[in-house]
Amino acid sequence: MAVKVYKPTSPGRRKSSVADFRGLTDKQPEKSLIVMKKKTGGRNNQGKITTRHRGGGVRRYYRVIDFKRKKYDMPATVLSLEYDPNRSARIALLQYEDGEKAYIIAPLELVVGSTIIASQSKQDIQPGNRLCLKDIPVGTLIHGLEITPGRGAQMVRSAGNAAQLMALDGDKAHVRLPSSEVRLFNSICMATIGQIGNTDHKHVRLGKAGRRRHLGWRPSVRGKAMNPVDHPHGGGEGNQPIGLKNPKTPQGKPALGLRTRKKKKYSNHLILKRRK
Repeated sequence: MAVKVYKPTSPGRRKSSVADFRGLTDKQPEKSLIVMKKKTGGRNNQGKITTRHRGGGVRRYYRVIDFKRKKYDMPATVLSLEYDPNRSARIALLQYEDGEKAYIIAPLELVVGSTIIASQSKQDIQPGNRLCLKDIPVGTLIHGLEITPGRGAQMVRSAGNAAQLMALDGDKAHVRLPSSEVRLFNSICMATIGQIGNTDHKHVRLGKAGRRRHLGWRPSVRGKAMNPVDHPHGGGEGNQPIGLKNPKTPQGKPALGLRTRKKKKYSNHLILKRRK
């Protein structure tokens, strides 16, 4: 799927580009698989802001994605490929042989009319099929990885991403993630074959502040433009440096480069090679 660029009829148009939706099916989302999405404005259940610069944005319905795909050995036909406003990837509407419908994240090369299957035994290696890692050939590109068997797709779910199965060693599988980290997984964890579609998503340029607001992001103010009472970087006459050895968050904690991963995290022993 390509990126479309318009003639520079305005300053916003000159710098912007949009995704090309020509490969998608022209239909409304499946009514039985959408729910209203409540907005939080970046606030938690206590009303405190935990994520800054959130708020506004267009109204959205959430598409209920089937990350587990528990209908094993039952073929499903792809009815449509659709846009999902809640994620960077495209989604595919499936209909199983028993008539039930479900949404999944659409991999590259999946087309309307394709038949795919989820199984805990060996099946064809084609985009969209969901299998155990032990039943997938080494070197295959995969996505929608489970961290814990039966938990459903938890890793590698955004547009253009793919992990690669590097080796099988007994009940463990070596998988290289998109970050270049090599990690151990249980060989009975499920994964979907193929790379996720909409690979040009990273090339889209918003071009103007309004499109950022439509996505639910409010303006961000630099700390050094504030007063000292509002931010550690604030104060000074005119344009001054931050005056600190390292950048700080508004709360005074170190920012930019600070390692936030716990030193004794339970999954440390599963990481064979750190990301670059």
